[in-house]
Amino acid sequence: MQGAARRRPFPAAAPGSPQPAGPLYPGRHGAVKNEDTFKTSPFHFDLWFYFTLQNWVLDFGRPIAMIILPLEWFPLNKPSAGDYFHMAYNVITPFLLLKLIERSPKTLPRSMVYVSIIMFVMGASIHLVGDSVNHRLIFSGYQHHLSVRENPIIKNLKPETLIDSFELLYYYDEYLGHSMWYIPFFLILFIYFTGCFTPVEEESRMPVAALLLMGPSSLYYWYLVTEGQIFILYIFTFFAMMALVMHQKRKGLVLDSNGLFLFYSFIITLVLIAVWVVWLWNDKILRKKYPGVIYIPEPWAFYTLHMNNLHAAKESL
Repeated sequence: MQGAARRRPFPAAAPGSPQPAGPLYPGRHGAVKNEDTFKTSPFHFDLWFYFTLQNWVLDFGRPIAMIILPLEWFPLNKPSAGDYFHMAYNVITPFLLLKLIERSPKTLPRSMVYVSIIMFVMGASIHLVGDSVNHRLIFSGYQHHLSVRENPIIKNLKPETLIDSFELLYYYDEYLGHSMWYIPFFLILFIYFTGCFTPVEEESRMPVAALLLMGPSSLYYWYLVTEGQIFILYIFTFFAMMALVMHQKRKGLVLDSNGLFLFYSFIITLVLIAVWVVWLWNDKILRKKYPGVIYIPEPWAFYTLHMNNLHAAKESL
């Protein structure tokens, strides 16, 4: 009698019989990954609605709130109402983006998402400071349709090194802040978009709620691209989305309702940008501020140039 009983080996399967699936008997094609399974993903009306609403109120509405609300409530040496809007945006938007990623039916690269969220918050916070000062300068006569050195309240500053400081502030606001804010923002949207495909044709339809939200969503993206001066980033993201759609179509996959909503919103945004550029194509003053190959004026530059002059003319009558 031996000291230790030998374990009996598992019986081998008969020739031609299917192997049982399990951890000891991997399936014929290996373990099935979550990425290879397609689950039903209904339209996320609540998230898209909150996302669109807070974009309009907290992002687009912050400079308006700063101008409309009495200056006595928010002195120039204190944060404005728009700054508090921006602070709320910096907290709510990352939360909604994370919730959007969580609802994706596909397992997405979490590390990349988290790093992008961190960069997004950093960039939006940098922009908060620079944009706060730049918009408060409007009350002192600053004109957004002119460059920093051409502004009447800036060009005569002494010593001249102060002008360099204002240009540094403008750089943090319009370049560094926007880059660290919008690059991760569009990257997260694209990562989410990669999980919006399904083999079921019936799921490639948008409900009425999605159609109603598409207009406000597209209009906000138009404002984001034009005011943020991020057309190159936007168009590259859009081209990447189109390439992915064509690639997945060869595999028999189509966009679900959430993917269609995002994709069509970007298409309408491109149309709105084209209309905006054509409308202001012959504006010589704006052409001077935006001399590059890509001519896309900022809405606030248009406002300070034309609408302010219109209001001043009405007041003089």
